This record gives sequence, C-alpha cells and structure tokens, in this order.
Amino acid sequence: MNVVVLLKQVPDTESLIEINAAADGIKAENLKWIMNPYDELAVEEAIRIREKRASGKVTVLSFGPERATTAIRTALAMGADEGVLINDPALGKTDPMLTAKVLAAALKTLPFDLVVAGQRAVDDDSYSVPSAVAEYLGIPMIGMVVRQEINAGTIRCEQSLQDGTAVVEADLPALLTTQRGLNQPRYASLPNIMKAKKKPLETRNLAAIGLDAAQFGPGALKTRILSLAFPPQRKVCKMIPGETAEEKSARLVQALHEEAGVL
Repeated sequence: MNVVVLLKQVPDTESLIEINAAADGIKAENLKWIMNPYDELAVEEAIRIREKRASGKVTVLSFGPERATTAIRTALAMGADEGVLINDPALGKTDPMLTAKVLAAALKTLPFDLVVAGQRAVDDDSYSVPSAVAEYLGIPMIGMVVRQEINAGTIRCEQSLQDGTAVVEADLPALLTTQRGLNQPRYASLPNIMKAKKKPLETRNLAAIGLDAAQFGPGALKTRILSLAFPPQRKVCKMIPGETAEEKSARLVQALHEEAGVL
C-alpha cells in the first residue's frame, strides 16, 4: 500500500502576523513556520496504514519554497519514508487551483494507492486544493474523515457532517481529507529526528513533473488577493454608572440618544 500525503507549511498560529507594504500578503521574514496541523493528522494516518499492513511506503509531497523542507523533515521524523518538494522560481504567486494542478502533476509521477490530505490549511482556509487534486486525477474524494478502513481494493470512511456522520465507500485509488478525531499525531523522537536527516528528500521543478513553466505566472491565476487589512478595532465598552437600576436606565437612554444617535 503506497500512500502519499499532501503537506503544506504554514505560519505558526502563535506568530505575530503583519501585512506587507503592498497589502497583498503577509511579511514572511520573521515568522515561525510549521506543518499544517490538519496535515499532521494526514501523516499520522498514512503511517498507521503502512504499519497495519506491514508493507508499502509513505511519501510526503509538498509544493512551496525551499523552507518547506523543514516541514517535510518533520513528517519523515514522524515515520514517513521519503519526501518530494516541488519548487520552481517560475511559479511566483499561486492560488488553490494552480497549487492543485502542480500537486496532481507530481502525483502522476509517484506510485500511490491512496492520497491523504488535511481538510484545509490554517493560513488561507480555502478548503479547495484536495478536491481539485482529486478532480485533476479523476479519482474519488472523501472529505472530513474521522475513521477509515481499507479492504480488498476499497476504502470505507466515516465522514463528519454538520449534523452527524455518514459512512462512504470508494474504490482505490482515492483521496481522503482529515478531520480532528481521526487520530492523535505522534511526536518525533530525537533518534527519529536524526534518522530523518538521512531519508530521501527530492526537490523537483515543473519540468520534472511534466509541466511547462510558461503556463504559470500572474496571468494563470484564477484568484488574486487585491488587498489585506486587519479588522477594525472595536470601541472600548462604556460602563454606565448609577446607584440604582432606574438611574442607570436613564443614563443609558441619554447616552443612546446623545452619543450613539440611535434614539
């Protein structure tokens, strides 16, 4: 059973996020970068599948800048077998559809029976990359999985819904996305961190996965960030003084009339 995990490196949610000068992105220089938390579930589930079947390989696939290798190494330290990073200077800015196109092209060069991905990335919350990858590959996708079982070329998943769960079955190869409750990701031990440094991690460009760099660039984007802004700060709450409920009520009505202009 060959399982490929789609992995994204995202800013640590505890980092101070600042908007860049062009207001079309965030400042990346001083951020701490980590593996997307939902992708941690994907890595753990892929490793458990390989351990249960006592055969196969877990490959971690990521698309991004060179620094994404640190997140891949974390997955290798958890127990994945090898990593592949797609990185090409011709790409520049991308969007979910271009990302999915690149990942799907890379997957076509890798042997896989199952693709596991986080349901979303906590930086952009687009939710759309895994489903687009499955569409490009022509394979079924089961989202928000909290339990899975593989048997005789099929996968049966318990899928989290808004008001309950559904049990869904699909033929392999397939793609599933993770939901919290699927598992508890393991911590990478120090010996495994050291071993991860020796595991294969390959960086490929677009040509290596059969894509033409000329088809990418600003003109190929389906969506663009026009501007970013922090939400407006809320006004400080005003406390209405008074000794009695009647006095407070009178002052509240006065404030609503004279200051807020709603009465």
